[in-house]
Amino acid sequence: MNLIDTHSHLYDEAFDPDREEALERAREAGVGRLLLPAIDSTSHERLFELCRRHPDCCTPMMGLHPTSVNDIPDWKRELQLVEHYLETPPEGIERFCAVGEIGLDFYWSRDFRKEQTEVFARQIELSLQYGLPIAVHTRDAWPETIDLIRSFRGRGVKGVFHAFSDGLETYRTLKACGDFLFGIGGVVTFKKSRIAEVVRDMEPGDLVLETDCPYLTPAPHRGQRNESAYVRYVCEKVAELKGLSPEEVARTTTANAERMFGRSSNTQPNP
Repeated sequence: MNLIDTHSHLYDEAFDPDREEALERAREAGVGRLLLPAIDSTSHERLFELCRRHPDCCTPMMGLHPTSVNDIPDWKRELQLVEHYLETPPEGIERFCAVGEIGLDFYWSRDFRKEQTEVFARQIELSLQYGLPIAVHTRDAWPETIDLIRSFRGRGVKGVFHAFSDGLETYRTLKACGDFLFGIGGVVTFKKSRIAEVVRDMEPGDLVLETDCPYLTPAPHRGQRNESAYVRYVCEKVAELKGLSPEEVARTTTANAERMFGRSSNTQPNP
């Protein structure tokens, strides 16, 4: 199979002991490209360094994560840094494939709704300015996310709703707002997974696969650290739910990711 992990944090400190080995395991599993979302300036250099070492398979995004707006008092400077890097990528970085990960997250606190919404809207504007897709993080904020995305309807906004976790009505509503795909990750493999039932009724042409590693580890490795090689389990589960072969799901989701993010995978398909 020829797969793309559309949301990987391989630069996270959790991979410090074996990052190169984890990347090799991903390649062996048929994962030819990893798309790496930014969080904030505390991890930018880790992200950039990994992409400099492996430009053939690691492609960065640039954006400010919503919970960083909560946690960093000088979030306006962080947003300015995102704007700077999108205009002038750092040395050794050819391009960013998306503005991400961005969005709304009210799980930890709803005290920063105004600030998060301001930052989210500004970064959508940046995506339109630079012709890039957005990678959207949403947690406990689907109604607010829908409202904001609707406000950009008709302006050419496009992207992926990372770790999609809501229902069919939200899926259909967001599809009507722009050119959007929906990231499916390890949660789809869990017993009694709500998103598994939703995926049954989603169109394969609307899906991309992801891990969000080191988080959200799929079965049969749940409870352990996640890694990009495990996107294969997500592919197999989606295939089971859709009544398709894993190879068909891999072809479709990889083509979806390549269309959206503009980069092809670089491995030869594994048997």
